[in-house]
Amino acid sequence: MTFSVVGRVDDALGVAVASKFLAVGAAVPAAEAGVGAIATQSYANLAYRPDGLAMLRDGRTAQDTLDALTAADEGREHRQAGVVDVTGRSATYSGSGCHAWAGGRTGDGYAIQGNILTGPDVVKAMERAWLGASGDLADRLLATLAAGDDAGGDKRGRQSAALLVVRRGGGYGGQSDVEVDLRSDEHPAPVGELRRMLELHRLYFGTPDPATLLDLQGELADEVQQRLGAIGFTTLEDWAGVENYEERMVPGRIDPLVLAKLRAATT
Repeated sequence: MTFSVVGRVDDALGVAVASKFLAVGAAVPAAEAGVGAIATQSYANLAYRPDGLAMLRDGRTAQDTLDALTAADEGREHRQAGVVDVTGRSATYSGSGCHAWAGGRTGDGYAIQGNILTGPDVVKAMERAWLGASGDLADRLLATLAAGDDAGGDKRGRQSAALLVVRRGGGYGGQSDVEVDLRSDEHPAPVGELRRMLELHRLYFGTPDPATLLDLQGELADEVQQRLGAIGFTTLEDWAGVENYEERMVPGRIDPLVLAKLRAATT
């Protein structure tokens, strides 16, 4: 009861999914950096996630993994799944018992699938969006999901969406491989809400562009210190830590985004 895209761009792997289903992100996506990514849906067999990742970790291709998962599953005709492996090989499966319309499309680096859709135009629109999208994997996955949503998506309506991206050292402070893990669990426009959340994620967890950093000297340094004092802080680092901008801190310099936030907080 879902539409999803599993994808790979460079060394990033991930899944985006939407459905008329509560908290779809708790059931459908799975990904492991350097291994692969999986979406399991339509009476989802949640064992596909750990079992499939284990097979991919052992070096099986996306197609071999999906074939093995479905062959071992007595309920395979009611399942739908997509897999992309670490090299970008892809596979999708829709059992004959999936509710109509159901189907999928694959290509280098992507697997797109959905069931209880308004029609085949949903996955076609998603494929066009994936092939025409730019940016990092999160951008491409979200653009593809939005195209499916705009094309009709789940014919029962909208309820939840999720975005998962993994990359070696891509997580908070470089201490994990989970680069993006966002869920809109119950919302009238979950794909749009996911986009809003991704923008916030990049603000709080992104790192500044070195080319845009400003030197904290002269009048700018005086302004920053004055503004910090006006809200009860003595150092930029202390204020940034409270406001969750610590990933954007660079000694002796300031990110223009952080400066804009400080100015907004003191006007």
